[in-house]
Amino acid sequence: MKSNVVSRSVFLDFLPRSCQAVATVAQGLVMVGMVSTVAFAAPAEASPKYAGIVIDAKTGKVLYSEDADALRYPASLTKMMTLYLTFEALEAGKIRLDTRVPFSKNASSEPPTKLGVRAGNSITVEQAMLGLITRSANDASTALAEMLGGSEERFARIMTQKARALGMTRTTYRNANGLPNTAQVTTARDQARLGIALRQHFPQYYDYFSVRSFRFGKQVINGHNRLLGSVRGVDGIKTGYTRASGYNLVTSAVADGRSVVGVVLGGRSGGARDQQMRKLIAAYMPKASRRGGGDLIAETKDAPTLTADVASEAVTASASETVTASASGTLSNRGMELPENGPIPTYRYNEARIETAYAATSGENEIVGKRALAATLKLQRESAVPAEELTEQGDTGGSLDKLTTSSTTTATMASESTPSGWVIQIGATPDKGQAQELLSKAKNSGGKALSSAMPFTVAVNSGSGALYRARFGGFDNQNGAAAACKVLKRKGFACWASQQ
Repeated sequence: MKSNVVSRSVFLDFLPRSCQAVATVAQGLVMVGMVSTVAFAAPAEASPKYAGIVIDAKTGKVLYSEDADALRYPASLTKMMTLYLTFEALEAGKIRLDTRVPFSKNASSEPPTKLGVRAGNSITVEQAMLGLITRSANDASTALAEMLGGSEERFARIMTQKARALGMTRTTYRNANGLPNTAQVTTARDQARLGIALRQHFPQYYDYFSVRSFRFGKQVINGHNRLLGSVRGVDGIKTGYTRASGYNLVTSAVADGRSVVGVVLGGRSGGARDQQMRKLIAAYMPKASRRGGGDLIAETKDAPTLTADVASEAVTASASETVTASASGTLSNRGMELPENGPIPTYRYNEARIETAYAATSGENEIVGKRALAATLKLQRESAVPAEELTEQGDTGGSLDKLTTSSTTTATMASESTPSGWVIQIGATPDKGQAQELLSKAKNSGGKALSSAMPFTVAVNSGSGALYRARFGGFDNQNGAAAACKVLKRKGFACWASQQ
């Protein structure tokens, strides 16, 4: 079956809480204003499960927060992490969009919502991703987990490990789809963090979250996210619901040079949840900053997901009902045993800017500066139980984030900081020479659009060694970067733009 995208949609400083009055009448007016503000920020029908947060996605500042660190059930928001690890495996070259995802009896028997693929059949990775994003397909989520993890149980441990590495200190996963499990918990703050990480780390795949429907075989599958196409600037991300969780939603929006990520958990109904998110975006988007690079979440070492060939072996073992003895034993022999909890991440893009938005505070203070950074790191060390570092076969343990310029001749070392402003990325390869060759070809094909652009590569850690991202920097604004991408796409290059 071929998948075909049918439609896509394009991508709050607290309100004043108090002030001093110089007269009794003025004080009364202030109190009325405060009541109005609180009433506006709170959901129309208060729910004991409710929690919410809005983050300025450029600066990391908390614009709104209510019970943002209280434990809640993620429901299908779980699939955001399943997709994060899928994107990571795609970028590392472990799988491709057209890699087949086999369905075991276990995956095929998952309860709705689902794609309904029979055991023994398969779909592509891209179809599985679209199934998760639109229909929130539980069977496709489990199938991806079994392929990438060898078993869903192992994949859930990888998910939790990645959550810790990303700074999601209160999130634990037990399955890949979000079906009810009392041990599977998260917070509004953690989900906002994951939403920002998805957008920041995988701009080349993030547009999938704006897909509203796609063709699967003879049917057109429509998505659940009603804000796409109805609220200006909204470009994803994910909905979720179980009886225990209530109605959940993570939303990203970009408008007028501002960007926010909002989370609503525990809504009483889908309509009430959506209405609350509309209010939050309307109230706090104007208060978000137009400045800031948005480089908030440090990228981490790739998770020990499997390559396509090894994954096929593991799923075959699972289908023959020997997953515990075979897949577990096979993975153990490869030195890929996983700890229950992950270590504090050691690999970061920008040490000076990490962890500014996610310290567990009362929610009323700005979370910026050195003291906030120290408090957040302290919280992480207390929350995450230290364990052995994840390793994977072929991991060289080399240094990360080496930035080099690229040209048709020998590459030379560039400055230690990446180019500021807008950049475009045209690919990622396991060989630096290939990345430089790709940049050279693109430069020759780009004409005026790339005449003043600076080619460079960024080396990041992959499970099997270094991965070299081929990028051009030096664009003054988003329009310039987008125009360059448009030219390159016409020439057959992949291309996406992001702000450093």
